[in-house]
Amino acid sequence: MIEIETLQQRLREFADERDWEKYHSPKNLVMALSVEVAELQEHFQWLTAEESLALDEETRDAVALEMADVLIYLVRMADRCGVELADAVRRKLVINAHKYPAD
Repeated sequence: MIEIETLQQRLREFADERDWEKYHSPKNLVMALSVEVAELQEHFQWLTAEESLALDEETRDAVALEMADVLIYLVRMADRCGVELADAVRRKLVINAHKYPAD
């Protein structure tokens, strides 16, 4: 599994090689993230809960690529905003555990 820091570095290099840094403001990245989430939603829009759990191979592959786009933009945004995403997730899990106890 790729670590978030490694992914951030690879995405930063990818953007730098294409001179895209000027387009990767937090505002633009969150807008792009929103678009990618909508594209992911589109695959599930009219499915029942059962159908959404039993995607055919072609749809599952398309969903996987949309999920990758969502992750790419989220990780890129965290990098541009100086957010340690892994730390933020750990902190949020602790908050959620207190907010929603298992019992």
